[in-house]
Amino acid sequence: MTREEKGQIIDELAEKFSKHNHFYITDASGFSVGQINAFRRICFNQGVEYRVYKNTLIRKALEKQGVNYDPIYKVLHGFSGVIFSKESGNAPAKAIKEYRKKNEGKPAFKGASIESSLFIGEENLNALVDLKSKNELIGEIISLLQSPAKNVLSALLSGKQTVAGLVKALEERKK
Repeated sequence: MTREEKGQIIDELAEKFSKHNHFYITDASGFSVGQINAFRRICFNQGVEYRVYKNTLIRKALEKQGVNYDPIYKVLHGFSGVIFSKESGNAPAKAIKEYRKKNEGKPAFKGASIESSLFIGEENLNALVDLKSKNELIGEIISLLQSPAKNVLSALLSGKQTVAGLVKALEERKK
């Protein structure tokens, strides 16, 4: 690979890092072509993109971001794959977990950046699977805010029959 080709890949990768709020780095060693294609298929179904890059290219592209990714640099060894996600911070973690159901421990999770927060090490993968997306959190907040109003309305609507019956009974009693 020539310097020009490497420079072009670094620029493309740097652009991807800047466009995606969430990315995961996995260990791609020990994969056969069929396994990588199966993992890519799962990633595609989850709405994320998986690509394998050289560690030096990943590092140079991250350095162009102007953010301190020192913990990520420490895990860049062996073969590394990057999973990009625009929408959901937990979709790549779910793709990894889904693929692991059929394949023992592959791919290994090295690290992730979710909204500029870094998660390094295998022990963080389960926490990332349970992480809720921004839209899920907004939905929960809206349902919590609507809940008291719904309760008041349902109480008023169900009590309407009782109040009307009481008023009618009192009128008849007076006569």
